[in-house]
Amino acid sequence: MERKKVLIIGGVACGAKTAARLARIAPGCDITILERGEHLSFAGCGFPYFVGDVVKEYKDLVCTPLGIIRDANFFRTVKNITVHTGCLATKIDRQKKCVVTSDSATGSEKTFPYDDLVLATGASSIRPPIPGVDLNHVFTLWTMPDALAMKSALASGSIKSAVIIGAGLIGMEVVEALTERGVKVSVVDFLPTPLPALVGEDFGLRVAKAVKAKGVDFYGGEKVTEIIGEGGVVTSVKTDRRTLDADMVLLAVGIRPNTALAKEAGLELAPNGTLIVDDSLRTSDPSIYAGGDCVISKNLITGKPAWQPMGSTANRQGRVIADNIAGLFTKFPGVLGTGILKLFDLTIGKTGLNEAQAREAGFDPVSIVVEEADRPHFMPGMGGMTIRLVADRPSRRLLGAQIMGTGVVDKRLDSLVSAITCGMTVDLLADSDFAYAPPFSTALDPNTHAANALRNKMDGLVKTYQAKELAERMKQPDPPLLLDVRTPGELDVQGRLPYEFVNIPLGKLRERVNELPKDREIVTFCKISVRGWDAVAAMRSAGYENIALLEGGVMSWPYELK
Repeated sequence: MERKKVLIIGGVACGAKTAARLARIAPGCDITILERGEHLSFAGCGFPYFVGDVVKEYKDLVCTPLGIIRDANFFRTVKNITVHTGCLATKIDRQKKCVVTSDSATGSEKTFPYDDLVLATGASSIRPPIPGVDLNHVFTLWTMPDALAMKSALASGSIKSAVIIGAGLIGMEVVEALTERGVKVSVVDFLPTPLPALVGEDFGLRVAKAVKAKGVDFYGGEKVTEIIGEGGVVTSVKTDRRTLDADMVLLAVGIRPNTALAKEAGLELAPNGTLIVDDSLRTSDPSIYAGGDCVISKNLITGKPAWQPMGSTANRQGRVIADNIAGLFTKFPGVLGTGILKLFDLTIGKTGLNEAQAREAGFDPVSIVVEEADRPHFMPGMGGMTIRLVADRPSRRLLGAQIMGTGVVDKRLDSLVSAITCGMTVDLLADSDFAYAPPFSTALDPNTHAANALRNKMDGLVKTYQAKELAERMKQPDPPLLLDVRTPGELDVQGRLPYEFVNIPLGKLRERVNELPKDREIVTFCKISVRGWDAVAAMRSAGYENIALLEGGVMSWPYELK
């Protein structure tokens, strides 16, 4: 019996995963990978750490945990998979079920037949049409040659300043990598705050402050107009407002899917150029599968198309493709848009929908912002975090979350991924039996506190303002009276909101409450607004009704403090 020929174009994440999974569950298949580059199954998400010299050798990004290089010989001898590197697929003949390729070294053509074809062609960095974009030391960071070239430039000792154009995940990860190597870094983005696809403006403002404290300048709302060079090498970057010194430039303005081959073959594409696939990851041709950065997925909450070019997604999809080729009929359910990064002392992550996305999808969103510690104050290493939870008001279903802080954020984010994936309500999250011991958590986990705070808000137990809402409210003709219940010493250390306020420490509030007017709205707060909530209760017991709470207190305030 003739062996089924499975041909895979692309040998990095999705392609390599498809091949490895298929070799295990359907060892009778004849599996071939065509990879245009020279490196296979490399950890591209590790490039910023390679550039930053956390990862010393590029080989560490292409080897197994045992140190075995995942090259063509490895795939052949260990997994019985044939790999052709430096092999560019140039045409798909769907009628003859074959792929025409070109050898990158010799230019010679070769044709490979298939029974099932897998497109794992990935994506490529966008090089915007800016004057000077082709100067030396202007980099992207998407391929192994990109990473090697960037690290080589840093090793020369000539890079003292760098400009990163684009404040997304890759750009901000490289911020830390370059800063830790002693390079003066400036970041320019057309949007006003960093990480706009990951977190809201309030979190973004706080990220900008955090990197400023590390010596990094962020210039939001600016457009790069020219990259200037001398002798063919970059020397500076010009925006519509200023000129910045730059011995190195990183272009991190986004990626586009590699689907020209698929388009030429007549496969159905989404408006953003990604391949349209079904739940089995088949394209419009039932003999052709596709996965990874080149395909559009669907959002698990809305059911609408969603592009999530992540290594994790690509690997999950590779497994699904292999299962279906082997006859296991597995479905890929979709994505939540989960993302996370480390930025100096901060961990920043998100999953699901923000309020605007939820509203656009037809939900009635309500959200809360809380400040929590990741473990008790008496435990060494205690860190804090800000959590924003989003839920649907009528159904109480969890819709999304954003978290950032110095504490253990990833554990809480992953818990919320599971909760949202399973369709949990805010009430079920609040009553989840999270693991507790002082080295790992507070008695009530930060997610429990966040869910309870959101329940209080949804149930009308307390009126609250988020920072942006209060800032807008203070501009109105009848602004509320702000009641700060911190101690005077805390004000000096932590800062003051930039408005007139009354300071009555919580321990003195009940005896001094009559100093406050009853005919004016009063907004209470403290460092994280836990004492602010106690102040609301104290004032209610004294007959005050028009009271509100500032969510997250001073710690969540993203604007300037006095």
